[in-house]
Amino acid sequence: MKIHYATVEEFEGWDKAQEAAAKLITRLGSRNILEIGAGANPTLSVEFVQARQLQYTTNDIAEGELGKANKSYQRLCHDFSETDPPKALHGQFDLVFSRMVNEHVRSGERYYRNIGKVLQPGGTTFHWFSTLYALPFLANRLMPEFVSEAMLNLFSPRDRYQHDKFRAYYNWGRGPTSGMLTNFKRLGFEVIEYTGYFGFLAVFSGWVGMGC
Repeated sequence: MKIHYATVEEFEGWDKAQEAAAKLITRLGSRNILEIGAGANPTLSVEFVQARQLQYTTNDIAEGELGKANKSYQRLCHDFSETDPPKALHGQFDLVFSRMVNEHVRSGERYYRNIGKVLQPGGTTFHWFSTLYALPFLANRLMPEFVSEAMLNLFSPRDRYQHDKFRAYYNWGRGPTSGMLTNFKRLGFEVIEYTGYFGFLAVFSGWVGMGC
C-alpha cells in the first residue's frame, strides 16, 4: 500500500483525467470498464475506446445526463449508493472508476459495497474526488443549495447544460486517514494507493484499490 501527498497542481481528476485513466487501463490491461457518474461527460473518448476495442459503460443516476453524451457509449442508469446493481452486472467489470463523483454520494458504504459486487475477482477500482474541510468544499456542504447555486453562478459561470451542479454530501469523502483505510479494508478492498492533494483553497484525493 502506497500513501503519499502532492499539490493540487498534480491532481489528475480534471484536465489530466483521460491521459491518467488511459495509462492505468493500458498498464492493467483492462477490457471491460465501468465509469460511475460519467453522465454528460465520459472521461474516455469514443476514439480511445474504439481504438482499444474496450467494453466501456458510462453510468449516471439520471437518464437525462446520460442522453447528453455521445450515443456511441454503452449506458447504464443506476444509483450505486441507493440500490444493489442488477444481478447481470455482478462480476462483470475488471475496472470501475469515477471522477469527481464520490463527494455527491449519499452513502459511501453502500456505494463502495455495490462497486465490489460488479467487479470481477481481483478487479481494480480507482476514484478522484474532492474532500471535506477545504474552505470551498466545507462551505458547499454547509450552505443551503440555493445559496451555493448562486455562488457558483457568480464566481464560476459555466455551461450548465453540459456541466451541471449537483449536491455534495462528502460521505466517506476524506483523504488517506486511518479511518478511511479501515473502511475500505472492511468491505474487502486491498488499498493499493491513496493520495491526498493539497492546495490553499482545495483538497482532493485519489485512491486505487483491488477487490477481493
